[in-house]
Amino acid sequence: MLNGVVVLLGCQLAGEWVVVALGLPVPGPVMGMLLLVIGLLVMKRRVPDALRRVSDNLLSHLALLFVPAGVGLMSHFELLAREWLVLVVTLIASTAITMAVTGWVLSRLARRMIAEGEES
Repeated sequence: MLNGVVVLLGCQLAGEWVVVALGLPVPGPVMGMLLLVIGLLVMKRRVPDALRRVSDNLLSHLALLFVPAGVGLMSHFELLAREWLVLVVTLIASTAITMAVTGWVLSRLARRMIAEGEES
């Protein structure tokens, strides 16, 4: 199990190094996750058992990771109350834009798949 933790933390550290070295506007843990996925695809083509056990254990306690975010929301409640309209408009607009772009991409991919099916 320790091997799995070392792999996860090592990938996070490598991600931090890559982000700092290249000056990328991406969080280090996200880059580390990308490096982990690439490493698993290139080297193993499967998730090793030690990494699977650690990941399953972390995922079973995922709800606990939202507690700090909830505390942060409560500690800034006055700010949220003051800016509620901006937040609501932003959430609705970003959701609508995301849904529109996703629908557009899906329709383009569906047309391409249908066209490729007719060619063969």
